[in-house]
Amino acid sequence: MSSVEIVIEPRTRDLGGFTVGRVLPYAKRRMVGPFIFFDEMGPATFAPGKGIDVRPHPHIGLATVTYLFDGEIRHRDSLGYDQVIRPGDVNWMTAGRGIAHSERTDDARRQSGQKLHGIQSWVALPEGDAECAPSFHHHPKETLPVIERGGASMRLIAGEAFDETSPVKTHSPIFYLGVEAEAGADIPLPDYEERAAYVVSGGVSIDGEEYGAGKMAVFAPDGAPAIKTTKPSRLMLLGGAPLGKRLIWWNLVASSQARIDQGKKEWKASADAGFKDSAFSLPPNETEFIPLPEE
Repeated sequence: MSSVEIVIEPRTRDLGGFTVGRVLPYAKRRMVGPFIFFDEMGPATFAPGKGIDVRPHPHIGLATVTYLFDGEIRHRDSLGYDQVIRPGDVNWMTAGRGIAHSERTDDARRQSGQKLHGIQSWVALPEGDAECAPSFHHHPKETLPVIERGGASMRLIAGEAFDETSPVKTHSPIFYLGVEAEAGADIPLPDYEERAAYVVSGGVSIDGEEYGAGKMAVFAPDGAPAIKTTKPSRLMLLGGAPLGKRLIWWNLVASSQARIDQGKKEWKASADAGFKDSAFSLPPNETEFIPLPEE
């Protein structure tokens, strides 16, 4: 009997000239543990002079995590952080009561062009931390534990797994692993209530059934899946303890509609005030921003 509860395939979304594959949230499965949003960015090739320009926008009630396989992205936020992220590094931004940030291609990379490929996900915050002070932390790949198991090399992006702990500060029980493995590797899963595996490239067999790239298998809580790579593969393993129902609207996450509505009003009021003495401010050296979408 299969341990897989549901299989999710990405839906294509255009973020202004840059295409992503959206896996979470999904109509029949909104979250996996605290993970409420999961996008595969690319793979895409930018010609010289081209790049991504995600203008400043707000977040509340979540933490964002960017993890790249190829390319670079420059992060700027309203706390003043200005950080280029490269493959294997982790940018973990806790929005809490509110933060604004931009994501762009750095000037040097824009001149030369680049390949860009990675995963961007959001982790909902538990009730007690949803209004915490915003923060940002960059973790170079050399600081993240690498676990060798069953022929697979697994980088622990966040949380705890297999007796290792990531240096990334989290707010609830979670695991997030970037996996690279040759064909025939046995892929273990840590013991958490909610778990999923996303195939970035290659393919796996789960309980004897084949799954190719672009598939997220969400496992039953009591499942004991037998996962084996059928070709050289890259996977993301993720999950943790469930947090309960969350609402998501645009870039805002909360447990109540009232808090979502408050976040909308705060972003619009901040924009109307030129981001002076308001709930949100713009990152340094940024003058553009994404307006509140029409309802």
